[in-house]
Amino acid sequence: MDFIELRNKVYKGEYSLTEVVKNTLNKILINDKKINSFITLFKEKSLKKATEVEKKIKNGNGGRLAGLIIAIKDIICIKNERVTCGSKILKDFISPYNATVIEKLEKDDAIIIGKTNMDEFAMGSSNETSYFGPAKNPWDYERVPGGSSGGSAAAVSAGFVPAALGTDTGGSIRQPASFCGIVGLKPTYGRVSRFGLVAFASSLDQIGTLTSSTKTTAYILQSIAGYDPKDSTSVNIEVPEYVEHLNDSISEIKIALPVEYFGEGLDKEIRESIYQVIDNLKKQNIFINEVSLPHTEFAIATYYILATAEASSNLARYDGARYGFRYENSDDLEEMYKITRTEGFGDEVKRRIMLGTYVLSAGYYEAYYRKAQKVRRLIKEDFDKVFKDYDCIITPIAPTPAFKIGEKIDNPLKMYLSDIYTISVNLAGLPGISIPCGLTSKNLPIGLQIIGKQFDELTILKLANYIENHIVKENYPDLFYDYTYK
Repeated sequence: MDFIELRNKVYKGEYSLTEVVKNTLNKILINDKKINSFITLFKEKSLKKATEVEKKIKNGNGGRLAGLIIAIKDIICIKNERVTCGSKILKDFISPYNATVIEKLEKDDAIIIGKTNMDEFAMGSSNETSYFGPAKNPWDYERVPGGSSGGSAAAVSAGFVPAALGTDTGGSIRQPASFCGIVGLKPTYGRVSRFGLVAFASSLDQIGTLTSSTKTTAYILQSIAGYDPKDSTSVNIEVPEYVEHLNDSISEIKIALPVEYFGEGLDKEIRESIYQVIDNLKKQNIFINEVSLPHTEFAIATYYILATAEASSNLARYDGARYGFRYENSDDLEEMYKITRTEGFGDEVKRRIMLGTYVLSAGYYEAYYRKAQKVRRLIKEDFDKVFKDYDCIITPIAPTPAFKIGEKIDNPLKMYLSDIYTISVNLAGLPGISIPCGLTSKNLPIGLQIIGKQFDELTILKLANYIENHIVKENYPDLFYDYTYK
């Protein structure tokens, strides 16, 4: 039963939305001790909202998302609530305003139930850098849920909520969605407002969704997409009717397979699972062909120069003087700055700040930062060439399934390579979606990525919806589940 069916049952008096929210809160309080997916729960606020929405549903004027219970990654601002960014330096900081996406969700009567765990300041691929401890993968508690939106992915995968918002800077929605066996959408850069999102890397960050189905993804994107004058990176372009056209024919879609994404380093079971989907699509006479994205090999280096440079600039504001954690036992301003940042930031954040400061420093700016910007343009041009002849691209999400907690945390380079198949999408500002497509021999989810043209989320949603309902569900019925509100 999805939230649309729940809404109908509330309207008929068969279900109480307030009771559903009570049950959801109880389920989280009891079971999240094992998973650690939430940082903050909004008990009173969510129950009050449920009562209001229930009345609106019964009066026949409930919003587009009435009946939807949703969690929010703790890097998105909600007025009068903590926004910790998974960091000690902001562990008690209260947001004075709402992000635009929060305003839109509340306007459409979604019920926000809490804030989810995440890698500190969205820097990580495993959710192990969080000040509040690692979240765990519901498929195997010894494994990571992915990052940085690992708490959001785990909350959906565990069945606590049918949907959550996350953010994606280099794969931080799509990779945890793949690890946790759910749907994760990163929209085109500029499609969804970034106002009220605490910045990591401003030219790469994008708010998106983690859900139990493509249909739910389409409903939420319909709500949160659109131009926002408060966000200078927001693009004033029409938002299509995603939900209305979700089941349209995919017969005319042309699909590209980049050879660079299926080479050495990709787990055999992941390759086989993706090609099983591709073979099924070919049987439906969908045009699929191999292509080349030649600058893919430079994506990791380019990303970690640009992202760390932007992080160095964005995180300079956390100095203890204005807000957040502050080292109090000092009479010297410079010492206060230094110790506040030393104690307030975790190792990964400090590592990225130092890398970013280095590449922006005099003597190295031209050699690293400017050159990385030029390579970024080449990576985007690779995609532009492919999209002249194709509508979307299918690739893996990660080279391996979910790895064990502690397996890569002491090896930053190995951890960074987890994002090798997702980073290029952010560098080019494209939309990408992760959908479950199989299981490994160890019963771990495998994700498939569909990349689309700029602002063409509709095509990738249609293809994802087809694969979900006509290919994957037939072979792996347990991967896509009907979220229960009981």
